[in-house]
Order: sequence, then C-alpha cells, then structure tokens
Amino acid sequence: MIGGIHSALSGLAAAGVQTANTANNVANLNSDGFKKGRVLQAEQRPQGVSTIVEKVETPGAYAIEDTSEGQALIEKSNVDLSEEMPQMMVNQHSYNANLKTLQVADDMTASLLDIKA
Repeated sequence: MIGGIHSALSGLAAAGVQTANTANNVANLNSDGFKKGRVLQAEQRPQGVSTIVEKVETPGAYAIEDTSEGQALIEKSNVDLSEEMPQMMVNQHSYNANLKTLQVADDMTASLLDIKA
C-alpha cells in the first residue's frame, strides 16, 4: 500500500514538472531565440517515475525585422502552441489519475483501520 502511495506521489511530481515546463514554453512563445524544453520521464525502481528536462535545440522560424542597425534576420522561438495545448491536457489527466490513486490508497487505509479497530 505504501508503494502505491509513493508511485502516486512521484506521478504527481512528474505531472507538476510537465505542467511547469509547458507553462514556461507557452510564456516564452514570442521570445526571440527561445528554445523550448521537453520533459523526459523514466521508470524509477522499485516504483515511481523520475523526470529530466532538456532543451530542444531545433531552430525556430526566421523573420526579417527592423532593428536599430537596419534590417536583420532574427530567429524566433521554436515553441509550437498546437503542440503545447494538447500536452497541457495530457498533464491534467495525468495529475488527476495520480490524485485518484492517492484517494483510493487513503480509502483502503481507512477501511483497514476500521476493520482492525
């Protein structure tokens, strides 16, 4: 039972990291030269999940813009909003699933204590 709680807590933490990364990507959508982050998840022994955030180095679109020295070719952000919004929905469902696991473990513990009492 403790293992299930640990798994759910690490899943909640991973969903939090995913959500923070997605929010950072969306917040920097219009920042010139910004490179989006990607969260990689790995299995943790004996149970759980660990996360690693890495930068995606693919170039963003280029645009010609007026600067104080004339026109220049400026690299835009490589963030694509059509990828980030579905990821935010996946993060929400992951968070809810792990939260439900915690609630079930809590209910099972309460039932066990009621039986023993």
